[in-house]
Formats: sequence, structure tokens, C-alpha cells
Amino acid sequence: MTYITVREAAEKWQISQRLVQKYCAAGRLQGAKKFGVSWLIPDTAVKPQDPRRQPPAPSLPTPSFVKAVASPHTGLMPLMNTPFRPGECLLCLQRMEPGPRQEIAWAEYYYFSGQPERAIEKAGQLLYDPDIDTRLSACLLFVFANLSVGDIQRARQALSKLQTTLTQSDPQNPALLAASGFTAAAAAVLLHLPLPEGLPSLHDFLPRLPEGLRAFALYVQAHYLYLKEEYEKSLGLVEGTLAMQSSVYPIPCIYLHLVAVMDLMSLRRPEKAQEHLLIAWELSRPDDLIEGLGEHHGLLGGMLEAVIKKDWPEDFKRIIAITYRFSAGWRKIHNPVTGHDVADNLTTTEFAAAMLAARGWTNQEIGEHMNISPHTVKRYISTVLQKLNIRSRQELKQYMLR
Repeated sequence: MTYITVREAAEKWQISQRLVQKYCAAGRLQGAKKFGVSWLIPDTAVKPQDPRRQPPAPSLPTPSFVKAVASPHTGLMPLMNTPFRPGECLLCLQRMEPGPRQEIAWAEYYYFSGQPERAIEKAGQLLYDPDIDTRLSACLLFVFANLSVGDIQRARQALSKLQTTLTQSDPQNPALLAASGFTAAAAAVLLHLPLPEGLPSLHDFLPRLPEGLRAFALYVQAHYLYLKEEYEKSLGLVEGTLAMQSSVYPIPCIYLHLVAVMDLMSLRRPEKAQEHLLIAWELSRPDDLIEGLGEHHGLLGGMLEAVIKKDWPEDFKRIIAITYRFSAGWRKIHNPVTGHDVADNLTTTEFAAAMLAARGWTNQEIGEHMNISPHTVKRYISTVLQKLNIRSRQELKQYMLR
């Protein structure tokens, strides 16, 4: 029999070496043999199915508040609303019929793969498209892509256009309200801004969205609950949404798993948080859909440093580059509107350590989590206090993300 190494199995199955070792230790890879501190795996072995990602049985009922109705929104964020196997995103794009829907899908791909300049180029051409779904999609992408390149004026203009579309929507047209409500809510919550006036309730617009967009809308709601510090409720919403999906929609799923990490770190359950992060990574890595990890860095409680940095150092560097670029623009929108002075002069590692310290973690706990010594943590926190011109850890919270 021919054997392969843990590293070769990880590359073959597009997962982490750590996860392969866990499968071996749990006896889930038949024929795997312990060799020193590592394993040899039969080259005929098949990647175990993850029970957390199995689709539900067809007989499971849909809760009344997400009862589906016929949705016209096939052009609203079409890539987000498309199920595909990880690794087949580009193939999926190429198979789309040429036209505005495909162009928006390409803009989505460029944005979610950390290419904001190309996203701006694509989305900018469709800001005045006659189709409302195309126009709203272009606006949403234009807001966030311009944050990433530092063009705050254009980001604000696109955000204003989204909010104007919502206030001018015909209340007798529930389909239009659903589309504009979805995009306006997503923009406000992800920027940690107050919800815009005139926003329809979740119960009103959620049933009118197709499954992929409904999943992302529920991520937005879970993120909103997180901001209200309702972590258990947010986590329950995430787990329910993932369980009820009939297909895997990679983009919404990545974001759902990331907000689960946020909730679990707030609940001080890092081991379970790591499981969700690894699933998000398995979904994002094959198609390079890494933007979401960079966007959420500050909220993940050092989990990227704990999990991604060691095994994927080059990917980690790219994610951190996205974090710096996105967060600089994010603060320029968020801080003036909310009056919340989120720190902008810390490194990502300093910020991650400070987030945990602000939540009551000790230097020892932070060090064990982030794979650094308690002495190094103490040095980071001292530097943070100096940069923020404050004296105690108790004062950190006002400068951290909520």
C-alpha cells in the first residue's frame, strides 16, 4: 500500500494539517499509522465528512418567520446567492450568462477575494443600471470596496444612495422593500452604524429573499445581536441558519461561521470558536475568498493569530494587509457617526491582545491563546496603554470594537 504524509493529505483535501492529525487521532482515517509524532495515511483514504456541514433532512420544517415566498431577486448579489463547491467559484462565474448579473458576480468575487480596485471598476459601471437589484448590489459593493482603497468620499456617497433608495421605496412594493432593506441593513450593521430610518422588519423582508441572501441577511441579524451583546442568541441564530440550509452557499457560510467565532470568544469558549474558524477557512481558502477574515480580524479575539498564522503564514500576511486597509476606511466612517473612538494606531496583534484584555482575559490566558509568552503579552498591553494615553486595562474597552 502507498502512503502519503499529513501535509500531502492536507493539500489534497484543502484542509489544515492540524485537522488531518485530528482525523487520524480520532480513528476517522482507516489504515492511518502513527509514525513518530506524525502519521502516514493510505493514498486511497477519503476525507471524512464533517457532520456539522451535512444538509438537513428534507422533512425538517421551515420556521414560520423564514417561510419562503417566490423571490424575484435573482440579480441581487448573485454570487452570494449561488451554491458551489469550494474551489469551483471561478467555474461558476464563467458559466453565468453574460450580462449585468455576471458582471455583478465578478465584482463580488473581486471584492470577497481582496481585490477592491477591480471590484470598484466593475461595480462602478453598474451604479445607474436600470435593474434595481443590479443597482443596489453595485452600491453595496462600491461602499465597501472604496473603504478598502481609502476613498471615503465615494464610500459615503454610495452609502447615502443606498439609504435614499430605502426611504424612496414604494411601501406597496414588498419586493422592492426587501431588496433595499437587505442592502441598507447589511451596510449599516457591518459598519456598526445605527439602523437607517424606514428599514422594514426582518420578518417583512426575510421571506422574500432567496436562500443564499436569506442566509446572509441572518448573518447580518446575528452580527446585530452580537453588537447588542446577546451572544447566546446570536450563536443560536447562526447554528439554526447553517442547519437549515439545503445547499452550501460559501460566501454567507463564511460570514456566519465568523460571527459564531465572535460570539464564542465573547463567551470564552475558544476551542469551539476554533472549530468554526477552521470551517470558515476551509470554505474560503480554495477560492481565495479571504476578505471576510480580514474584515472581522478585530472581532475574532486573536483567533487568526492562534490558528492561521502558524500553518498558513503567507495567507495570514495577506489577511492582515486586508485588515489594515479595510479598518482604516471603516474607522473614518464609523468613528465620526457614532462618536466611538475605536483605536487606529495599534498593530493588529496589539489590537487582538487589547480586545482580550478589555474582556478580562489575563496575560497568561491571552498568551496561551495567541501562542506567545505572558511576558510578550504584558509588553503588548503596556505599548497599547502608552499609545492610547491611558493608565489601566479597565480603560481599554472604550477604544476597542464592540
